[in-house]
This record gives sequence, C-alpha cells and structure tokens, in this order.
Amino acid sequence: MAKKTAAEKAAKTKKSTKKPSNILVTGGAGFIGSNLVLTLQAQHPEAGITVIDDFRSGDFKNLIGFKGDVVAKDVSRMDFSSQFGKRRFDAIFHLASITDTTLHDQKQQVHDNVEGFRNVLEFARPAKTPIVYASSAATYGIVSGVNTESDPPLPANVYAFSKVVLDNLARMYAARSRAWKIVGVRYFNVYGPREAHKGIPASMIWHLSQQIKAGKNPRIFKRGEQLRDFIYVKDAVKNTILALGAPSSGVYNTGSGQARTFNDLIEILNRTLGTKRATEYFDNPHKHYQNHTEADLARSRKELGYEPDYSLEKGVEDYMNWLKSQER
Repeated sequence: MAKKTAAEKAAKTKKSTKKPSNILVTGGAGFIGSNLVLTLQAQHPEAGITVIDDFRSGDFKNLIGFKGDVVAKDVSRMDFSSQFGKRRFDAIFHLASITDTTLHDQKQQVHDNVEGFRNVLEFARPAKTPIVYASSAATYGIVSGVNTESDPPLPANVYAFSKVVLDNLARMYAARSRAWKIVGVRYFNVYGPREAHKGIPASMIWHLSQQIKAGKNPRIFKRGEQLRDFIYVKDAVKNTILALGAPSSGVYNTGSGQARTFNDLIEILNRTLGTKRATEYFDNPHKHYQNHTEADLARSRKELGYEPDYSLEKGVEDYMNWLKSQER
C-alpha cells in the first residue's frame, strides 16, 4: 500500500476534527490574537467566540468587525470559574502574554506569562479542552542557524525564559492525560496588519516602512547581512489554526522556513513602495545578537500539513497594501 502524503494526512486530520462552536481566545485584541480572532470568525461564522484581553498590549481598534464577547481582564489574575461558571469551550487559543521583550522586570514577566497559562490549563483540565498556545522562537536563544523543535532551550532574556516555562507546563499537564491535546506554536519573526499599536516592539518591517514613507533613509545594523525568518501574520494564524488538529500534544515551529537578510528587506520595501531610499548602517549595540533565525518546518509540514503561503516579497506587498487601505 502506498504511503500517504503529508497533504493527505492533513486532509484526513481536518475532516476528523470537529468544527468548534464555542471558542475562547486569550490576548485576542493583540497583534496575532486579533488576526486569529477575525480569521476564526470568518471560518466559523456560526461559532460563539469569546476574547479575554486586559488591553495592556492590545487595542480595541484591532477588533473592529468582531461580533463576539470581550472580557477585559488579566488572565494571570482572573477567576475563570467565577467568570464562566460551568460554561465549557470546544477550543482555547491562548495568546495572552507580555510581548515586550525589553521589559526586564523578571517577576512581572514570569508571573503574568506563566500564571496566566497555568490558570488556562486549570480551567481546561476538567473537560480536557484542546489548547493551542503561543510559544516563541526566542526559546532557542542566541544560537544562530536553523532551529528545530528538539533543540534545547537557551533563553537569553526573561521573556524567552517565561516561554520555556510555558512549554514545560504544557508538557507536564499533557503527560498526565494522553487524551488531552495541548499544542504550542513557536512563532518566529511575525509581521503584518494590526501591529502598529505595539510601538517599539512592532516588527522591523513596520518600523522601516514608516521611515521610508516619511522620506527618511531606512536604518539597520551594519552591514545588513543578518538573517531572519520573517513570517507574515496570515501564515502564523494559518498554522495556529492547523495546530488544533495536531495528532498529539507538542510544539511546532511557525515560520516561513526561509532566512532573508535585512538588506533583502530594504530592497523589497523600496520596490514595493516605489522608492529608492539609501540604507543607513549603524553599529549593533548588542554584544550577544542572534544573526540567523530560520525555522525547520519539517514537523509542521508532516504533522499539520502546514505550508506557508507568503514569501517575504508577497507578504510585504500584501501588508503595504493593507496599511495604505487604512490611511484612506
């Protein structure tokens, strides 16, 4: 008998996965979260979707057009049982997190990110509600090169450390019940619509595009040969949703699978925006800097049927068109 292809396996998984009718998304007013919420709403128009967000790193404008419920609370401090009573969800997407990697308050980062996830796990545990949660490529640390899920974690900052603890918790809870699916999506360098509210933590693609559109020269570290796995948010959302149909608990890289230089990015932005701004290089102030990130997508392709739809060129074009539409 011929072996089934990855696409055939993914199709079988998709067919066997029950469509969720009651969905909970934490961090749903944030960058990736809001794109996920609006995509889920489009894919499951009959489903009830509830967002939890304390709006510290989210924005109500990201949810314009959303037709569901919003709970304005901090997941690390809220009482889920009191809030929802006996109500249960078919699926939980946990994206709530302090996403500012420059926040160095270790207690706040670890408490809010870890305890928020622990609360979600405890709420979901009785019914074994499937959970897809946001991990991060930051867990790989400053080791340059292609990153595989089996690589040991080497967090270089407290944000990355908190995400390592999330992965640890997910593994421990899943080990107690093999029937319970807890899946992490390890995001690489995500960019795209609904990130502007983040300010400094927004992607370099957003910042560089703003510099160019303001008539300024784009500024990057010398000499622009650093490599990044830039993933368009639509692809990040795609793999997040696919993760709900994962065959078992685990973590999956969520990137483009391609490493592109900063110089490539400047060239693409100039071409897309119809400009010819010269690049300004400046010294990298960071002694320990990751010069190469690249997601190994073998597992995501094989087990989830994931295939990115957007090259950097296509993603930047789509993003710039979206930004232009928002300016009108």
